[in-house]
Amino acid sequence: MAAQGETYRPAFPSKTKPHISTGIPFPAAAAHHVTNTFHASKVYIIVSNSISKTDNFTQLKKVLGDKIVGTRYGIKPHSPWDDLVETTNDIQKTGADLIITLGAGSLTDGVKVITFALANNVSTIDDLAKLAVEAKTPDLKPPQIPVINIPTSLSGGEYSPGAGATDTRTNHKAGFYHPSMGADLIILDPALSVSTPERIWLSTGIRAVDHCVEGLCSTDPKAGPESDKGFIEGLKLLVPNLLLTKKNWDAEEPRLREMMGVIEATKGLNMRVPMGGSHGIGHQLGPLGVGHGETSCILLPVVLKYNYEHGDEKVKKLQQKVLDLLWVKKLSKRCWIARV
Repeated sequence: MAAQGETYRPAFPSKTKPHISTGIPFPAAAAHHVTNTFHASKVYIIVSNSISKTDNFTQLKKVLGDKIVGTRYGIKPHSPWDDLVETTNDIQKTGADLIITLGAGSLTDGVKVITFALANNVSTIDDLAKLAVEAKTPDLKPPQIPVINIPTSLSGGEYSPGAGATDTRTNHKAGFYHPSMGADLIILDPALSVSTPERIWLSTGIRAVDHCVEGLCSTDPKAGPESDKGFIEGLKLLVPNLLLTKKNWDAEEPRLREMMGVIEATKGLNMRVPMGGSHGIGHQLGPLGVGHGETSCILLPVVLKYNYEHGDEKVKKLQQKVLDLLWVKKLSKRCWIARV
């Protein structure tokens, strides 16, 4: 049930989770849903180190009060298994009945793996290894503890039931997947995102653009008119509004449209359309310490150029489709791209 002034709805019409919350400040939304939606009394918070030092975290603690039973300050980039097992064990001790993340990136992926680990009695790295996709362990239990994500970037991992996490013994990034993994509620607050460093906000936005472009350029049979709908709408919302945000950093309306663009892009991704070389190379660079958003900024143009020069007419035609979309006079009623 929505709070007064809040818009509360499913992110994807055909799925029961996640829901998204917009329209009211994130502390008010969190307090309302902790009590009225999840009926939780023991809240565990995973907060980024940088945000933990800000008034944003102070506000969240104030509204939740003595319902907070534990806090984890930061998960290192690319969700190292050591961090995830340590946090899993800490949450187990507190008896938490709800997890809130305040931040993005590794926190978002990390909590998906953590809830999966909690459901399957993980207490060591060896236990966690059994949950990885490549382990092919049968009869794994679905996550049970609900999650609220309050994201501070446009990385979009909160909309996916999969996650990547790095085995600290080998530096190999392994995949984790269960259809029940992921947030139950995502609270979107543009005002909160103003405090995100420009490099992170814009680069993660380009990561979402990368999803759209490589999705639209995919030659895989899974790609087609249905997946194109999400990628096209995502591109329409993301590109012009990222330009507007760069021009006017404090403007909140373009930020909210960018957040909606990430959801649209995810609709295409949820159809399992494979991504291309930009994503493939980027995933290899990630565990070496390069942010996925930054890899997209650098690699996407280069990969597109290579594919155009070496691809067949189908490849060129798909790229032209993206180019035509980017150069239309008007992308939506409120967003211009070629004239921003």
